[in-house]
Amino acid sequence: MAVDYSLYLVTDRILVGSKDFLLSLRKALEGGVTLLQLREKEANSRDFYEIGLKVKEMAAEFRVPLIINDRVDLALALDADGVHIGQKDLPIEVVRNMIGSDKILGYSVSSLEEALWGERLGADYLGAGPVFPTGSKKDASEAIGLATLKKIKDSVNLPVVGIGGIGPANLKEVKETGIDGISIISAILSQEDPYAAAKGLGDLWKSREINEY
Repeated sequence: MAVDYSLYLVTDRILVGSKDFLLSLRKALEGGVTLLQLREKEANSRDFYEIGLKVKEMAAEFRVPLIINDRVDLALALDADGVHIGQKDLPIEVVRNMIGSDKILGYSVSSLEEALWGERLGADYLGAGPVFPTGSKKDASEAIGLATLKKIKDSVNLPVVGIGGIGPANLKEVKETGIDGISIISAILSQEDPYAAAKGLGDLWKSREINEY
């Protein structure tokens, strides 16, 4: 499966605020989101599944792959395109065996050692970060910075997506590390107009790409 990692939206219903959650996702997809991760830390399994059905239908409409955060059981139940796991979830090799070779497997890393381990044990892409300090993820470790992000990208043969504190103000320097995309939460979902936020970030990313070649 060919995946465009450039503008990877991770959901957070709390950060959507008073806006309608599904409508916000639709606007973000209309704005150019290329990959979507459903992240529901507070929802019970039934609610997660019901939300997942709606989000899956919407993502399919835009031909954007749907990744489920953490919950391998729900990724399988929803027949999502993949699952993203972190350091405290099920071991990566176990998850790969559960989902098979056709599903996308993302792996969160915050060091070169973790990145090499993820590549060795079957990850399809790495989510590296937090690049900058962020309030979006309560369990986030210390920021890894741009130098470590570049080191990770230069050391693996997998797509690398930067996550954590990334927005229009620092997008250029993040892109210059050579990574394949940016993972965004608040810079899209916390904004008044998720469509404009997504389109702005996507246009910025593409313009940097054009300027480099």
